[in-house]
Parts: sequence; C-alpha cells; structure tokens
Amino acid sequence: MMEKVRVAIVGSRFAATFHAHAYAGLAHVEVVAAAAIDNLEPFCKAHNIKKSYADYRKMLASEDIDLLSVCVPNFLHKEVVLAAADAVKNVICEKPLATTVADAELMVAACRKKGVKLMYAEDWLFAPALVRAKEIVDERAVGDLLYLKAKETHPGSHSVYAQKVSTCGGGAMIHLGIHPIGWMRAFKGKEVVEVVARSSGGGEKNLKHRHMEGEDWSVAVLTFEDGTFGLVEANYTTAGGLDDTVEIYGTEGSMKVDLSKGSPITMFSLPGYKYSIEKAEISTGWSMPAVDEERSLGYPDEIAYFVDCVRNDVEPKFGVRGEDGLAALKITMAIYESSKTGKAVRMKRSGK
Repeated sequence: MMEKVRVAIVGSRFAATFHAHAYAGLAHVEVVAAAAIDNLEPFCKAHNIKKSYADYRKMLASEDIDLLSVCVPNFLHKEVVLAAADAVKNVICEKPLATTVADAELMVAACRKKGVKLMYAEDWLFAPALVRAKEIVDERAVGDLLYLKAKETHPGSHSVYAQKVSTCGGGAMIHLGIHPIGWMRAFKGKEVVEVVARSSGGGEKNLKHRHMEGEDWSVAVLTFEDGTFGLVEANYTTAGGLDDTVEIYGTEGSMKVDLSKGSPITMFSLPGYKYSIEKAEISTGWSMPAVDEERSLGYPDEIAYFVDCVRNDVEPKFGVRGEDGLAALKITMAIYESSKTGKAVRMKRSGK
C-alpha cells in the first residue's frame, strides 16, 4: 500500500474544483501540481497547490505523480489521457470519456497497453442517496426490477465548449444524459441491447437554445438484455436549476430519489442570496438551498474510491472503468443515431 498518493490536476475550472475539494479531505493524498491554460494561479492559490504548469506535458515529464485528474473540456480528454498513459500515470477522466467512440477506444487501449488504471468519473455511482437505493434494491425490497427512469436537466450549460458539437461531442444528452446512462447500466449490471430516441435536433431546431449546435432536449428508451427498460432524459430547457432525479420500479415496490433538490431546508427570500443550487437562475421567492451539494452528488466518495484503487493497486469496479465510459458513450451515440434516423438502433455487445 502506498503511504501517500501524489496527484496532479489538468484543468482549473468547474470539474477541477470538485476534484481539488475532494483531494483536500484525504489525509493520504498530496496534490503536487496543476496544469491549465487559464485561471491557473487563482486555482492553485485557492487549493494550496504549490506548482503550476501552462503545459500539462511538461508537468507529466517533471513531476513524480501517481494519479492524474483530467478535468478539461470534452474534446481534450483524448490527448491528455493518451499523454498520461504514455507517461505511465494512472488517470481519472471526467465524463464523457471522449467526444467520439473511436477516441474512447484509443484511450482504453492505450491505458491497457501501458498497464495504468483508466477510471471513469461517474459520480452518480457514489451519490449517497443512490448508493442507499442500490442497497435497498439488492435486499429485493422492490422485487424484480422492471423499469428505471432517470434524468439530468437544467436551464443551460455555462461552458462555451458545450455550445459546439466539435468540442462537446453533441448536446444535452452527451453532456448531461451521460450520467443516467452510465448509472442505469451499472445499477442493473446489464448491457443495453436497443435504443429508441428523439431529440430537438440542434441549432434552429432546438426548443430554446438555438445558438447551440447540439440538441437542447433529448429522451431515449433503453432496452436491457433482460428485457426490462430504462428512460433517460437530458435537456437544457428546465428552468429552476439542476434537476437530477431517479425513479425505480419493481414487481413489489417503487422508489423515487431526488439528488439535486432534496435539501432539508425550505426558505423564502425577497432579496435573494448568493447560491441555492447548481444552475439556478435566481434565489428569490421559495427555494431549497443545497446543504452539501458536492457530497450529495457523490464527488468526495468517488475521488476517495479512485485514490484507494491506486493506493491499494486494485482494479476499479464495474461502472467506473474506462471500458464503462466507452460503453456509456456507445449508448449515447446510438441515441444520436436513433434520433437522426427515427429508427431503433441495436447495440453491439460490450464486455464486462
């Protein structure tokens, strides 16, 4: 077992902040450096990171690190992960794994060849409410699973990279829906065999965000290999902030889980306040301010788990391996194909 896991972060914005906060809570982790093209010095100062690099390749060559967090825009995931594999560094890659299936396959193959761990940061698998839901389902409290329904929606992405298909990989489904897709597959432990989907189409066809190249609304019905179903929804048309919800239906019960608006606080404010929940446009009137949003969404437990995988040299579990990020991306691209053609798309088998 490693006494201390030396970590570096590539990126300095939204996801990088989640990772830095999580690492700070782990006694056996030292964040030795960060690399980014902007916001680097403020980021390092805020998180007490002593070394900074404008070029992540120089950081990989210069620093003795055991684990790299890849927290850059989607289209840069491939090049950073391939560089990390070449430098023989274990990797945590934020979602989606890549913007194309071909790129994701290259990443998985490169890390496998070099013998490094490629870990896929699907935080829903570590969200305390969903972990508890899985425990209850495993007790057969709802009987046999029949149908899952899950969504991630909000009013629109803050990122300029989410506006173009070339930098995002698509629209709301790849940016938001990738969470429920990955969660459903891991929750059931079953592969998706068929996809039927619809979307707003992108650009002028969008419902609200016509400046976005990718779709701002999408739904998909997933058929699993055991004949059961899942409904995934992703959109940028939901006012009121982040809405992450899950519904679970079985032969002997059902369950509903609210990840984003499950706060124990309900309040009313005329002037408003600084922050209620992620992506909320306003904080006036009635609201349910988040208490520990990062923990509710699973980030600290996710990072702690990945660090333990490196520290103890164990393989990550089903759902958060590079192969699982690839599987989630293949499903997402099948959703896009079905949306475009109006036809059901049969999936090729993915290995567990």
